[in-house]
Amino acid sequence: MTRAGAGRWVVGCILVSLSGWPGADGHAQVRDFAPVTDEMLAAPDPGDWLNWRRTLDGWGYSPLDQIERTNVGGLQLQWSWGLEPGVSQTTPLVYDGVMYIVNPGAVVHALDARTGELIWEYRREMEDRLRPNAQMRSLAIYQDKVLLNTSDARVVALDARTGEVRWDTPAGPEGVGFRLTNGPLVADGVVVVGLTGCSQFREEACYIVGIDGDSGRELWRTSTVARPGEPGGDTWGDLEWIFRAGGDAWMTGSYDPEARLIYWGTAQAKPWSRAARGTGGAVELYTNSTLALDPRTGEIQWYYQHIPAESHDMDEAFERILVDYDGRRSVFTMGKLGILWEVDRDSGEFVRAVDLGYQNLIDVNPGDGEVSYRPGMLPEVDERIHFCPSTGGFKSLRAMAYHPDTEAFYIPLNLNCQSSAFLGVRFIEGAGGSGGVRDRTLHFHPDSPDQLGEFVAMNMRTGEKMWSHRRRAPYNTAALTTGGGLVFVGDWDRHVFAYDTSDGTELWRTRLPTMSNGFPITYAVDGVQYIAFIAGPSPSGLSWAGAVPRALIPELKTPQGGSGVFVFALPQ
Repeated sequence: MTRAGAGRWVVGCILVSLSGWPGADGHAQVRDFAPVTDEMLAAPDPGDWLNWRRTLDGWGYSPLDQIERTNVGGLQLQWSWGLEPGVSQTTPLVYDGVMYIVNPGAVVHALDARTGELIWEYRREMEDRLRPNAQMRSLAIYQDKVLLNTSDARVVALDARTGEVRWDTPAGPEGVGFRLTNGPLVADGVVVVGLTGCSQFREEACYIVGIDGDSGRELWRTSTVARPGEPGGDTWGDLEWIFRAGGDAWMTGSYDPEARLIYWGTAQAKPWSRAARGTGGAVELYTNSTLALDPRTGEIQWYYQHIPAESHDMDEAFERILVDYDGRRSVFTMGKLGILWEVDRDSGEFVRAVDLGYQNLIDVNPGDGEVSYRPGMLPEVDERIHFCPSTGGFKSLRAMAYHPDTEAFYIPLNLNCQSSAFLGVRFIEGAGGSGGVRDRTLHFHPDSPDQLGEFVAMNMRTGEKMWSHRRRAPYNTAALTTGGGLVFVGDWDRHVFAYDTSDGTELWRTRLPTMSNGFPITYAVDGVQYIAFIAGPSPSGLSWAGAVPRALIPELKTPQGGSGVFVFALPQ
């Protein structure tokens, strides 16, 4: 009998859980496991879902087409699996018939992807009271390891066969408040993660970290806040190093194996308003930027800053989607303002910005991408202002998806505005923070006076809307596109939908036990295609996924229990 990591023991080929009593059931290991190579990550088998957005280019697209326009209406629930209590915004991975899924509280399950039967469980040692709020949105898989980020900023490699801990590496110093909220990206054998919890004033600023996938040894770390005396260091004015905060890298990036570049988004500077930061409009690199990093060294090859000196919590930290067309190699992203940015992914040069037209804060020069704030939209601290969107954004962590046949992006939006005053912070070591707001009032957007949710199909080449749907409830999941001409998405009111990618016709819907959430996927085992959705509560507080719907659509109630993964297929 050998120790296999916190809370787990391996007995021969059987894993026995010591996490509770009674019910310490044994489970078999994954058999005949073939290691996942870099080549497989770059071009996964159509039946697998190996990365957060399936492929390293971030498309959120699967070529599977067994489920298509004419038969999707026949989808039926095949199996379900309950998740641990707490905030669930997760993404399952599927490899060779096994589903790996992270639960709240750093609990990982390996399930038979055909039946939902448990194969093994990993349960990290943690105080039980902390588990429900210790969420993680995705995992990664590489070689024979499942890679787990933890809410206390560690990266844990689990044996994909058994759940045994292979290595456990800190991504940041302990006890200072750094966190990880999304899973790793694997790029040429390097496990790349981005830190959050970057708003406090301290000697350690935020960074992106590269870890060797074999040994767990840290290879590099790249600060997302420019240091004095280094490139970009003069873009914070005369602000002392200890008071430079923000730049959270809180959603997973994308990777181009041909260019050998990682593309990662960073959040805004902290505190939220430039008036509170006292930098006088200095651009504050490398916040609110797309960073192109060398995976071997972490060196920044280029950067593009979308909104310099951002002042309303309108970060641009979400998914990066890599698309080639007409000889151009681009990286696309959309942040809270609902502006689709296109940047050349070899040079970092601005290509285009398409504004959906709902925000009232900035103007973007169509020639060079230069951003300017509209008159009256840069208030002083404690000065009340009305702005669209709210601090939750129109577009947030719910990832858009790309479809190569329609050449369109499918984008979950939530149309809301806010009136409030931004607050200041104390400029002493250990203080800081976002500053937050006071006297906040939330509003429906004037263009959508009683409906929060909009789901938009947007032409990649022109930026024109192809079609859209409005709903009273917010769209609450990422989008998923498939080779069957379908796009799947879910809402706050527990529904999940399948739409025709070409014209938006609703072809199927059903309802889950609690709100649809997280990142739906599709996969195939033994010739059968499955669609998997996540249900689970969202965080409360300032999150748009909690505060905005509760304020504006209080009649739509969602249970706080019932979290799970729900897997659908056509009748066999």
